[in-house]
Amino acid sequence: MFQQLLAPVGDNLALSFAVAVLPIVAILVLLGLLRRPAWQAALAGLVVAVLVAVTVWQMPMNLALGAVANGAVFACWPVMWIVVNALFLYNVAVQSGRFNAFRVWVIDHLPNDRRVVLVVIGFCFGALLEGVSGFGTPVAITSSLLILVGFEPLEALVFVLIFNTAPVAFGALGAPVTVLGAVTGLPAPVLGAMIGRQLPVLALLLPFYVIGVYGGLRSLRALWPVLLVAGGSFALSQFVASNLLDYALTDVLASLGSLAGTLLFLQVWKPAADPEFAIQAKSLEAERASAQDGTVRNVAPWQGWLPWLIVSALVIVWTHFKWFAIGQQAIQWPGLHNAISITLYNKPYAAVWTFQPLGTGTAILIACVITAFVVRLSPAEFFGCIAKTIRQAWLAVITVMLIVSVAYLLNYSGMAYTLGKGVASTGYLFILLSPFLGWIAVMLSGSDTSGNALFGNLQVVAARQLNLSPVLFAATNSSGGVMGKMISPQNIATGVSVTNLKGREGEVFARTFWHSVILSVVLAALVAIQQFVIPWVIPAVSATVK
Repeated sequence: MFQQLLAPVGDNLALSFAVAVLPIVAILVLLGLLRRPAWQAALAGLVVAVLVAVTVWQMPMNLALGAVANGAVFACWPVMWIVVNALFLYNVAVQSGRFNAFRVWVIDHLPNDRRVVLVVIGFCFGALLEGVSGFGTPVAITSSLLILVGFEPLEALVFVLIFNTAPVAFGALGAPVTVLGAVTGLPAPVLGAMIGRQLPVLALLLPFYVIGVYGGLRSLRALWPVLLVAGGSFALSQFVASNLLDYALTDVLASLGSLAGTLLFLQVWKPAADPEFAIQAKSLEAERASAQDGTVRNVAPWQGWLPWLIVSALVIVWTHFKWFAIGQQAIQWPGLHNAISITLYNKPYAAVWTFQPLGTGTAILIACVITAFVVRLSPAEFFGCIAKTIRQAWLAVITVMLIVSVAYLLNYSGMAYTLGKGVASTGYLFILLSPFLGWIAVMLSGSDTSGNALFGNLQVVAARQLNLSPVLFAATNSSGGVMGKMISPQNIATGVSVTNLKGREGEVFARTFWHSVILSVVLAALVAIQQFVIPWVIPAVSATVK
């Protein structure tokens, strides 16, 4: 059994930390400074990770390649199986005219103000899509819609990436929280409640933050009522669901609460007209004219909701009845499963790939078929959508395979645990750095669930050593991870797949990076306040739980 090394460089944790971080630095530099495409940055990071794992961490090459392969397969299924089918649904909506109908509905029923549209679509509607599919597809779909109402592609993608944070910790019916409970030994409902006392604060701030960046102080003064309703309704629903109902329902209830609350509020309140942010009427008239001459299907605007209602209903029912578990197989990865000892935790490292033929991606595929039937798409159009989806998604699939392989190799080689132990050994500076552990993990893997599996228990160990609350810092790992979501190459690659920004992932990363850091620092400040100023906000754990 291969024993992971925690300080292989001169038996010095600081020096080992500096070497272990090299794959991450390679990715950040290529994306953020050199502005290279995401697949190139991910490939460079993987090459550096393999070299460091084999030469410095002394990981046998067969185990290194096994970890890479395990990560690549996981990236394909279930991650990209969900993404590809969500993009397929998007293409069905476009081909059938329902996506343009949705755009017409937005313009007809929302104030003629791009800032309001940004909040309703980027924040409220995007959160609903995150609850249904996640893994970057909300970014692709909502940014496409924003581009159609006059946003520049780069700014549309950047803003929806920032918005795509608030719902992430409770995605896929609370899967990240469930995993966090499993790896830490703390009750998942208690952890969900704690996360639900952190993220609502950020959810309340997000609409103000994004609109402030987009439109400046005068936009905040003009729009503060709707920003308060959008962020407040999401925050309140998120808190109530996670603390008083069931954390697994949090995403669905929070997004629906925010969407419904904001749309209803806009029926009784309108912002003052501002020509600078008005949607160009001529673009809408041109679209309606094209609908009349047959180049775009003439569809009633309300039908623009059909694809999203169908997929939301099906995924909720699919998950509620646990159809995803039918035919599920837990496959032990050959040559890797329990072949490595996690020195930090003194236990063997499992390598099990869970194959779910009827997972969420399959549910979305069935929603595509149902939608195509309802909107009467011809077989030629249906298969044309499949071909278009493949053209859009193939590079994103490769990128995600590479980046998740890096994350898996860091985990199995022991480099990730060196990074974690290094951060945890900084004393009370750990309070500031704690959110960035989750941030790093999710940036690499694109998944808050994976980030919790990696560093969740480490946060608990470090917190207990420093006499801090283990519940608070386990939750912070998950809450900090959502800030890394906006700069994850996986998320960005999916977002650019349906825009004209392919190859410009580095620009997107550079635009979102500092927003990610700023919001993580805000979270760190909130954590310090919760630990030292208002510790009563931390939910209690039964004395029987160690």
